[in-house]
Amino acid sequence: MIFTGSAVALATPFTDDGINFATLERLLEFQIEGGTDAILVLGTTGEPATMSPEEKDELLRFVFRRVDGRTPLIVGVGGNNTRAAAESAARARDMGAAAVLAVTPYYNKCSQDGLIRHFTTIADAGRLPVIVYNVPGRTAVNISAAQFSELLLHPHIEAIKEASGDISQVADMAHAAQGRGAVYSGNDDQIVPVLSLGGSGVISVAANLMPGYVHDMVDSYQNGSHETARRMQLELNPLVRALFSEVNPIPVKTALSLMGFDMGDVRLPLTPLAEDKTRELQKEMEVFGLLDQF
Repeated sequence: MIFTGSAVALATPFTDDGINFATLERLLEFQIEGGTDAILVLGTTGEPATMSPEEKDELLRFVFRRVDGRTPLIVGVGGNNTRAAAESAARARDMGAAAVLAVTPYYNKCSQDGLIRHFTTIADAGRLPVIVYNVPGRTAVNISAAQFSELLLHPHIEAIKEASGDISQVADMAHAAQGRGAVYSGNDDQIVPVLSLGGSGVISVAANLMPGYVHDMVDSYQNGSHETARRMQLELNPLVRALFSEVNPIPVKTALSLMGFDMGDVRLPLTPLAEDKTRELQKEMEVFGLLDQF
């Protein structure tokens, strides 16, 4: 098992000309002190699509140095260029990553054989645990349970981040994974439903704001306090809706800024959150006492 519980899909703070490393350090400490079970960097929430290779390497070196083994680090390496993703997986291994997260290849798409070979090539190059990321709403490619079952035959492919939003598909993934791999929720509003089907945790956007809360919700369920976890999920969902009122990571970076972190702007083609959506986000953050914490 790569991790159980809540892994944060960490947002990247920017300055006008690069990464804000002072704020990044604060975010890392906030997560570790809050009890997060793993940290994912360079996932979708971290905006790697608009970062240069040099920025990505700078960020990884900084994060590995600052975290220093205190919690597992997962590195997003996915893309639609298999060779580049495989090279990124090898670099992540050399830096000491616990695992890599690889999204389905988007835009150019591929056949079923191409999909399998894409992920197995990444796994062969990285030689460390791979979490396959299924998010068809972003990629227009959906991994089936049968494909996931075949991927689990590879010794380094160990899990899936399932973000289709289709609970029937989640059940099929969980059935395929029994005794062979892990299923992580990729949707913050479905954490408890995924756990109820045998999921091992979540890779969470909301945990950027509330690492302790999301950790405790998963922990409650896994330790038999199902009613507590259910209540926490239902209380969290209005905030989750506000965090996805616009394309991720626009709202979550706005929320972190409202908490007092100097996040800078999202990079084009993403644009700032509209005023009406910001007000709704503030309203839901107030419920949890999150505004101006720092």
